[in-house]
Parts: sequence; C-alpha cells; structure tokens
Amino acid sequence: MEIKTESNGFLNRTPILQYALVTLLFPLWGAAASLNDVLIAQFKTIFDLSNFASAFVQSAFYGGYFIFALPAAWLVRKSSYRLAIVTGLFLYIIGCALFFPASHMATYGMFLAALFIIAIGLSCLETSANTYSVMLGRKDKSTQRINLSQTFYPIGAMVGAILGKYLIFTDGASLESQMSTMNQKEATAFGLEMLQRTMTPYIILIAVLVVVMLLFVFIKFPKCKPENGTSEKVGFRPAVKHLFGIKGFRKGVVAQFIYMGLQTTVWSFTLRLALDVNPDINERFATNFVILSFVAFFIGRFIATALLAKFDANKILLTYSLIGVLVLMYASFIPNETAVYAAVFVSVLFGPCWPTIYDRTLQKVENPKYVEFGGAVLIMSIIGGAVMPAVQGLVADLFGSMQLSFIVPVLCFAYIAFYFNSESKEAKQWSKETGVKNVEALDS
Repeated sequence: MEIKTESNGFLNRTPILQYALVTLLFPLWGAAASLNDVLIAQFKTIFDLSNFASAFVQSAFYGGYFIFALPAAWLVRKSSYRLAIVTGLFLYIIGCALFFPASHMATYGMFLAALFIIAIGLSCLETSANTYSVMLGRKDKSTQRINLSQTFYPIGAMVGAILGKYLIFTDGASLESQMSTMNQKEATAFGLEMLQRTMTPYIILIAVLVVVMLLFVFIKFPKCKPENGTSEKVGFRPAVKHLFGIKGFRKGVVAQFIYMGLQTTVWSFTLRLALDVNPDINERFATNFVILSFVAFFIGRFIATALLAKFDANKILLTYSLIGVLVLMYASFIPNETAVYAAVFVSVLFGPCWPTIYDRTLQKVENPKYVEFGGAVLIMSIIGGAVMPAVQGLVADLFGSMQLSFIVPVLCFAYIAFYFNSESKEAKQWSKETGVKNVEALDS
C-alpha cells in the first residue's frame, strides 16, 4: 500500500526505514544526557564545587533545550523535520568538538559552554524527532509509536554511562581521596589529567553522529505536514495565547516540567548518593548504579509498552507514581546502601511518563497549524531538568546530606500522581458524557 499523508499530517501507514532512523536519534541524546551524570561527579571534585554549583551541568544542558526549542519549531515549520534533524546533529557535533579546547583550558565555564551547544543541537533533535515519531503513521497508534521510540533512549543512556565509567573515571581510590593527599601543584596537574580524559567519549560520539547525519542527508523522508494551515504564517504571541488557552495543554506542560525535574534529579545524584552512603567505593564503581538505573529504565519501557497496549494509561501511570513516591521516600530516609538500590529501582517507573505526557498533551492541540509550536513548548518544559537538580543540590548543601535531598524528587512524583489522577477523572467524565467507554477513542 502506498504511503500517503492524511489531511491532518499523519501517514496512512508507517515507513519502517524512516521510522527506524528517527528512533535511532533517541539513544543518541540519551548518551549525552547520561554523560552529564558522570561529569557532575567529576567536576564537583576537580573544581571543588558545592552540590548546588555542580548541578549547573544540568542547568547549562537543559537551558539550551529551553532556548532553542521555539527556533527549532520555526525551522520545522518553514522547512521539514529532516532539515531540523540534520541541523540538530550538526550542532551536536560542534558541541562535542568543543570538549577539545575545554579539556585543555580546564575551566568549568568552558565545559558548561560546550554542554550548552550540545543541548541546542539536542533541542533541535527532540523538538523534531518526538513530534515526527508521533506523525509517522496512523494517528490512533501515535502513543504506541512514541513509546516504542522512547524505549531506545535508555540504551543510549547506558552506553553513555559505560563510556564515562571506563574512559573518564579510573581505578583506585575516589578522586576526593586521591586529591586530599596532594599539594596544590600536584592536585592541579592531576585535575588537568582527569579533565583531558573527558575528550575520549565525545570523540566516539562525533564519529557516530557524522554517520547518522549523512544517512538523514541522503535518504528521502515524508514531510508529514497537515494540509490546513501549515503554510499560513503563525505569530509567536497568537501561538502562545492559543496554546495556553487550552487547559489540558497547560496542565501537560507543567506535568512535563515536573517530570523532567524528577527524572534528572534522580539520575544526576544517584552516583553521589552511592559515594555518600559508602565512602569506601570510588567513582568508577559508583557509576555501576547509574548504569543499573538505565537498565531498569529500559526494562520499565518494555513493561510499560506492553501495559499501555492493554490498559488505561492514566491508571497505569497513577499507580506507577504512587509506588514511586514510596520508593523514593525509602531512598531518602533509610541510612544504608539499600537506599541506593531504591534510587536505582525507581527508574523502572519512569518508563511511560515522558512519551505519554508528550503525546496526550500534543493531542490537545486540535488546530494543526499550532502542532509544531505545541511540540516546541513541550520540549521547552525540559527546563525542569535544569531547575530541579539545582534545587536538590541546594537542599543537599543546606541539610549537609545528599540522601535527605531526595525528598525533592519525592515531591515531584507526588505531583505526577496528582496529574494522572486528574486526567483519569476527566477521562471518566468524558466517557460519561459521550457514552464512549474506551478513552483511547480520543486519539482517533
């Protein structure tokens, strides 16, 4: 059957090769994000930072997402998803290349600048790829498509953490223990040597990114543009006014902001939690807990994909969120190594949150000319990943305890539970008013 674009921009069937290549982008930004979790631990010691200051790694990273999401949406609207993806990959490569001068200049600010450029590229990728994954096929299967694409994010995250473990960290005592025995000159030389190790994983990323970018340049992709309104000029203010006039869209943006803060805080500080709970281990060993978190996340994605195909998404995610609150409370208050395993396990529950909130919120935008802007605003909500880790770092500094600071993601998960409970009630009310029992009918 010939692939055709419907009037709403969705395709009548999914092109397998193109969908697979778009899905390949998801692990690529997963690798960059997980390397941040490694860098936080390294920079804190090498640059002698507070927990709050070390969280600026995530602030620079997700700040780039926030700033470039709308320009990326404009690029998609004026050209195509493919051009936006190629642009994002090119900027990603530039940001990785900046680790060369950053590792030799050995200044925290230069590393943050490199991460910011990487994030601008990733913002372009996510703004286009998330929405493109939704559009590459029938509308009634959009939630399953984006959940399947997002399933591959943790594979990239695992690879990034493994690269950080073996290429950035070393065997022996922890960095803090080693540097505590050195004089100023020795510590400076040692710090410079450790910082130069950060180049290697980014060299590997550059090689992979160049190949992927060439595939997107030479392979033909469908545009997936709706017939009505995509050529019409849409101003920034009217778009924002329209989008935030939709109650369900507003709620979804806030939920995505909180969820990104939740996910990023847990992954950012699991390594630090392991080091604090057991001072006898080093950073390389503690990175195992980060890797296990992404394994748990990967398993959780598959479990979620299977459950979402059979049961109501709101009820599944409400249950996940309530369990998540209990697990993170355990991680916050039980003063032994089992707290770290609780922080690892909670990643199983992250699986369906981001793609489901994204897809359901985007579907609240019924006017097709605002779809790209709606996707961009949802990507901008990733700024939660910049804000919440800084909040948790500040709480850790104030209480002198990394473990107690995990109360921040507890509160985040509690809000996500509130959001999905609200969505479930609205779905029941809609079913009662329309007489339609299957809430998934909303997507068709």
